[in-house]
Amino acid sequence: MKNVDDLIDSAAELAEHGLSKGEIADELNVSRETASWLVERAGGNDGGAPETDAGTTADIHVDWSALGRDSTRLTYAAKAMADLLTKEGESVDLTVGIEKAGAPLATAVARELDTDLGTYAPAKHQWEEGDIADHGGGFSRNFAAIRDRDCYVVDDIVTSGTTMRESIDAIREHGGEPVACVVLVDKVGYDELDGVPVHSLVDVVSVDRE
Repeated sequence: MKNVDDLIDSAAELAEHGLSKGEIADELNVSRETASWLVERAGGNDGGAPETDAGTTADIHVDWSALGRDSTRLTYAAKAMADLLTKEGESVDLTVGIEKAGAPLATAVARELDTDLGTYAPAKHQWEEGDIADHGGGFSRNFAAIRDRDCYVVDDIVTSGTTMRESIDAIREHGGEPVACVVLVDKVGYDELDGVPVHSLVDVVSVDRE
C-alpha cells in the first residue's frame, strides 16, 4: 500500500468481509480512530482527519508484510527481538503474543528464548464504536496458561499503547508478572508502559513543524 486511497480501499474490503473496526485497525497497523475514519471514507463520508487517543490527528501506517510473508525474514526479525529481551529477567518461561500479528512473532521469539507460548486476544478485536471498555479480551486455552509466571509480551506495533496496557493488566489479573515487552515498531517511543520496559526494533518519531 502506497497511499491513503490504497488504505481506504483495503479498509472497505476488510469491512465487507465482516471485520470489526478494531480488527481493521489491527490488520492495517493504524489506530482505531484512523481505522474508523478509513471505513467512513470508503462509505463516502468525507469527514475531517481522524483524532487519536491523544487528541491529535497524526497517525503512521506501517507495512511490515515483507517480513510477515516470509518465514525466514520473520525468524530473523524475531531473533533480534529476542535479543532485546535477553537483557530483561532471568526466570522468564512464557512468551505471550498479542493476537493477531503478535502471535507469529511471539512463536518465533519463544523458540529463540526456549519459553512456553501464550496468546492474548485484545478487546479491540470486538470494537466497532463507543467505549472499548465495554468489551473484554482473553487468553487462548489452546496455548500455555499464565499460571503465576513471569512473562515476555510480544506485538508488532505500538500505536497508542492501549492494547499493550490491556495485555499487561490481563497478565497481572491472572497472577503473572510482565517482565518486558517487545515490538517491531513503536510509533510513540515508549520506554515503559505501566512499569514494564518496552523495547522496539524501530522507533518512529513524528516531527510537527507547525
